[in-house]
Amino acid sequence: MKPSGGGGKWKKVQWAGPDFGSKASAKRGSCERCDKVPATDTSPERFHRYDQYILEASQLYRIPVPLIRAVIKVESDYDTHVVSSMDCKGLMQVHPAVEVDMGAQGDIFDPRTNIMTGTRLLRWLANRVDGDLVLTIAGYHAGLGSLAKFGYTVPPYAYTRQYLKMVLERYYQYKTEEQRALAAGR
Repeated sequence: MKPSGGGGKWKKVQWAGPDFGSKASAKRGSCERCDKVPATDTSPERFHRYDQYILEASQLYRIPVPLIRAVIKVESDYDTHVVSSMDCKGLMQVHPAVEVDMGAQGDIFDPRTNIMTGTRLLRWLANRVDGDLVLTIAGYHAGLGSLAKFGYTVPPYAYTRQYLKMVLERYYQYKTEEQRALAAGR
């Protein structure tokens, strides 16, 4: 069955919803957080501390830098030590099963290892949903099995839809910032 997330290829996704902050924040929309280890790094430098790893992963897996940044922002707010109630870890909140499936090399709390593993999962998902940005993001949150269960459309789970809106909003924000920086010659 042909994927139909409503967004088509990367460039065709054109909607985003309100910002609910990050999953690592005390509240996300109306959902309370239940992290085992909540975000504690509030340093402004954290937003650029991992630029070299993000760029490396982007080039290796051909995933846009703004998408990687958006996932990191929503998943952990750039805190390497966050652990979710589902035992997802680090910047991109990598689940232990994903660690194994994606062949993570080294400590998953290591920023480079985490970013490379999470970005590899994004590429793997994108390949399976014909490059559909919406389905790639929904799959990152709900899993490919959930996408398949609902005929390769966005699962009807409220939190997956909220997550999708949060990531898309950040993605477009970062994409716009990147384009402005390029236009300004930075």
